[in-house]
Amino acid sequence: MGIDPARVRLPWDEDWPDARSYLVHRLRGAGERAVDALLAAGGVVTADGSPLTAAAPYVPGQYLWFHREFAPEPVVPFALPVLYRDEHLVVADKPHFLAMTPRGSHITQTALARLRHELDLPRLSPAHRLDRLTAGVALFVVRPEERAAYQGLFQEHRVRKEYRAVAASDPGLAFPLTVRNRITKEPGRMDAYEIPGPPNAESRIELLRGPDAPGGPALYRLLPRTGRTHQLRLHMSGLGLPILNDPLYPEVLDPDPADFSRPLQLLAYSLEFTDPVTGAERRFSTARELAHAPA
Repeated sequence: MGIDPARVRLPWDEDWPDARSYLVHRLRGAGERAVDALLAAGGVVTADGSPLTAAAPYVPGQYLWFHREFAPEPVVPFALPVLYRDEHLVVADKPHFLAMTPRGSHITQTALARLRHELDLPRLSPAHRLDRLTAGVALFVVRPEERAAYQGLFQEHRVRKEYRAVAASDPGLAFPLTVRNRITKEPGRMDAYEIPGPPNAESRIELLRGPDAPGGPALYRLLPRTGRTHQLRLHMSGLGLPILNDPLYPEVLDPDPADFSRPLQLLAYSLEFTDPVTGAERRFSTARELAHAPA
């Protein structure tokens, strides 16, 4: 199914009649019947891969693994093409609305889960983050031992990232321009926001194509030098040019998660870097286009 199993460690400082009793307590949201059904199906395993029985003793410090039951998710009805694949990398062309990795209410409907299942690569892992609402080039690592090398490219800003966006036009702004500010995002809050202090986010913004008619949308090239959460969306909104169909900037909305009719007009257009494992020069670009870009 492409989802990593959950891991539970039996506490050292607690005493339970058996492992089942602790699982019923730990997974009380699922209910006693669900735990018994999971045990009866051999769905809870120990470190050596053997199934845990309902009568197994409680062993402090023991690790157990199991797959959770997930709530139904709206199916994202868009393809996830693979742009490139070798023994080190998988590069996918992620559609709008598909989360990159399991998080929150998006578990099975994620790019990682789909690729693990479709390519039979259960150890595939992401090299970077890409917003659920953003489409485009997404990089995944095949070998766990190489993940740190590829993640380091993004953490050390050694990847040239280019984005495209459709937003309002403003003849009063002179392009290209660079936005620098300090961005923070709090846990539990959907949007990021600017705070005083030294800049931690920088984006170069270029006008790629003007509007078809005065007042119409324009196409922009966005070149982030840093990778803060929602950086480009916040920077464009701060210029008075919020990206078309953005449900967070400048105003936080609450769209129906099953409504796929208004994709955010933001596209991760290309990634370019020197491969830290093979030394090859890499450049990957999306085959997607933004539906509302001027002709």
